[in-house]
Amino acid sequence: MSSGHIVVDGSNLATEGRTTPSLAQLEEAVAEMRRELGEAEVTVVVDASFAHRIDEAERPHFEELAAAGALVSPPAGAVGRGDAFLLRIAEKVSGVVLSNDSFQEFHGEHPWLFEHGRLLGATRVPGVGWIFVARSPVRGPRSQVAVREAARARKQVEKAIAVATKEVVAPTRAPRAGAKAAPAKTTTAPQAANDPMTFISFIADHPLGGEIEALVEVFSSHGAVARVGELRAYVPLSGLGDPAPRSARGILRKGETRRFVVTALDPYRRGVELALPGVGVVSGHPSEETVAAVVKMARNRSAKSAARSPASSARAAGSTGAKVAKRAAPRKSAPRAGRARAAPAEGPPPAKRPRAAAPKLATATPAAQAAGGPRRSPRSARRVAESSPVVRAAAPRKRTR
Repeated sequence: MSSGHIVVDGSNLATEGRTTPSLAQLEEAVAEMRRELGEAEVTVVVDASFAHRIDEAERPHFEELAAAGALVSPPAGAVGRGDAFLLRIAEKVSGVVLSNDSFQEFHGEHPWLFEHGRLLGATRVPGVGWIFVARSPVRGPRSQVAVREAARARKQVEKAIAVATKEVVAPTRAPRAGAKAAPAKTTTAPQAANDPMTFISFIADHPLGGEIEALVEVFSSHGAVARVGELRAYVPLSGLGDPAPRSARGILRKGETRRFVVTALDPYRRGVELALPGVGVVSGHPSEETVAAVVKMARNRSAKSAARSPASSARAAGSTGAKVAKRAAPRKSAPRAGRARAAPAEGPPPAKRPRAAAPKLATATPAAQAAGGPRRSPRSARRVAESSPVVRAAAPRKRTR
């Protein structure tokens, strides 16, 4: 059997028949595989903890092989003990995986493992050496769960395409001749982070689990926003390391182009979740941080669209013109508060009512007038009249408490 590229699960072969891995056993298996399977390009992948589990005497040689590129380790914090990293390499190069593991938790994401000749097993037979045979992955409970989650994720993708297509293509029927046009039905569309056509194009070109290159645009409190062409995606902190870092600024740099993996989609808001290769888990369900960030992105996009719309510009221009006209108009005096005067009725004006003359105070007492005495001033006459006993008796008395 020959293949163009073979990806070796080094941690699995080094532990075959043993409790702890052995670097010498791994080198023996790879050398015999090269002799039996012919001239094939070989990539040996070991997990991040491999160097700490082998014998101390083998660690210097391991460092030499790692420095020469003979062994490859996944980045720190990779999920699945490096299995996701190994399968991603095999999928990218369309190679054969040499391992005794069935990778059950990845059956939904990598159905190509069940293709004939894509998975090889290796067994060390005493006195004979290593035997390599084609095998098929074992289906178990974890495999069933992984397949169901992958099917659910595919349904979400199909739903996302249907929703976005419906928003782009709105079929309308032409009204019949002479018929009145029916009033348009108003539907409240959800706030979305991306345009429908942009989202549909992205889904068609980049399936779940696929790798893309995105430009880091801006940071947030729980991750970063990356741009893939016209589409804006979100990278949560959980997709940058395990455990997640405190800030995305320690992993990414603003304005740089990095390679990410599409881990989930949000069809309702047309959002996309990304993660670093080997870190994020492709589940199809966006995390809570991603949902909150996509909602914020959708609101910002709706606010920008409303600010750029012609109706808002016309309203702004109208309000500005009204304010200028109001300032230029002369101010009118406000009417005095009180009862409004009635409009005069038609016809001759009403006759004026005679006004009763107010009684005047005598300027002098009767006795003084009869005696021909001197005339007094009005103030003096009023004072004398008030001091008269008759006037005091007739005056109303003040109430005393």
